[in-house]
Amino acid sequence: MEGYHKKPRPKKSALVSGRQPLVEALRGGKPIDKILMQKGASGEAITIIRQLATERNIPVQYVPIEKLNAVSRGNHQGVIAYTAAIQYQELQQVISFVIEKGETPLFLILDSITDVRNIGAIARSALCLGVQALIIPDKGVAPLQEDAIKSSAGALENILVCRVNSLMKAVDELHLNGIRVFASEMTASNLLSACDFTLPCAIIMGNEEKGVYPALLKIADEQFKIPMTGDFESLNVSVATGIILYEVQKQRSDTTLP
Repeated sequence: MEGYHKKPRPKKSALVSGRQPLVEALRGGKPIDKILMQKGASGEAITIIRQLATERNIPVQYVPIEKLNAVSRGNHQGVIAYTAAIQYQELQQVISFVIEKGETPLFLILDSITDVRNIGAIARSALCLGVQALIIPDKGVAPLQEDAIKSSAGALENILVCRVNSLMKAVDELHLNGIRVFASEMTASNLLSACDFTLPCAIIMGNEEKGVYPALLKIADEQFKIPMTGDFESLNVSVATGIILYEVQKQRSDTTLP
């Protein structure tokens, strides 16, 4: 990985229909967002597609043929793929890349954030405030397609994005690389300013209604909350992310931010 690559993106989400075209697209490294596969589909090409999808952490959704027919009127042969607007990266490769550049890792883990506008706003703040990569699950998150890119003002095209099949495993991988994991949780006892963000770290941001998944909270190294006055329940997740990242950069900066 030589640097942060800006990838050209299609104006609309494009489709790859048919077994052999999809096999060729996967083998050729074409970015794929997700695959729709007919329930009960079988055959050599289907086996290859499943294997390649697993290797590249591409989610496969098994659907009735009516769903496929509604998406494409062409000869889909029981399989349709949505091409991705961005190129996803491998987490370990990104960790190594950041460390080799001499930077202190700062990653954001997005847990169950389903609003594309929030994803876009988070990406903008992340890019402006020193985050090297976003880590997202392959399911349960807003698709990073045209609407998300538009709401991010192009930030999603200029920040690294790692898609993983398990956020739990991603946290384990971060720990193995000496990266401390923090979780934003409004019921935590520690305040944001009490955390040491000068260390290599990743910050988990959760769904506004449910917060961070309980199992992720358990394996996080530390939980914190943003101090607030009044009795209003919570901040918008993108606003909260901006506040948190400002504190991170305030701690990491040699001079006090204005």
